[in-house]
Amino acid sequence: MWHFPTGKSRGFPSTPKGTRVYAVGDIHGEAALLGALLKAIREDAATGRATRHVLIFVGDFVDRGPAPRRVVDLVLGAEKTVGFPTVALMGNHEWMMLEFLERPETAAVWLWNGGVETIESYVGDAGLVGGWNLDRLSRSLSRALPPEHLAFLKGLRLSHVEGDYLFVHAGVRPGVPLAGQTPADLMWIREPFLSSDADFGYVVVHGHSIVPRPDLRPNRIAIDTGAHASGRLTCLVLEGVKTRFIHT
Repeated sequence: MWHFPTGKSRGFPSTPKGTRVYAVGDIHGEAALLGALLKAIREDAATGRATRHVLIFVGDFVDRGPAPRRVVDLVLGAEKTVGFPTVALMGNHEWMMLEFLERPETAAVWLWNGGVETIESYVGDAGLVGGWNLDRLSRSLSRALPPEHLAFLKGLRLSHVEGDYLFVHAGVRPGVPLAGQTPADLMWIREPFLSSDADFGYVVVHGHSIVPRPDLRPNRIAIDTGAHASGRLTCLVLEGVKTRFIHT
């Protein structure tokens, strides 16, 4: 168990009373890892005395790994799988994917950041035959994308709060009130967030910046353990003032 102060007068950060929170790091197309982790979360939730459970995904479902489409299916069905509510946040890779669907000529960088794997997951190898014509690739992806997947992507949230914890994809900008944080920073920021020792008002739980193991600091917890490269998908478990992890 890990315990650490936040700089607040009340001492240790805590979830709402009776609540156990599960927060899953960046998945990046690793459907097999996600399936195994959801099973472990369901089994873990059957233990203990929590009266409320919530599962939070911090974004980056698509790109890089072999099965982005399957990952979205699993996240869409996660509430039924684990048996309690889920919250899905917007990662920068989902944002890039939506931009490519709407403005392919300005979002080609997505292809070099894992977008090719996502297009192949939805369209198949035939989607890339004949070269990388951006408009054609965008139209092919749009036709292949199930309506429920598009609605899911467009409906992703930028943040979520549980007790003393703020969940975002990338982080927050130090010195800016939480109400004034921009979507770009919430989805993309690294520095000066990662090196800041500021009290953000909440302990920020985030992914986006890969760490070899979860990084627990007084003001933030990093949970992106690079599943697409490491085979290690991490779930942070918070209950009261206690902190632990489930890994693949």
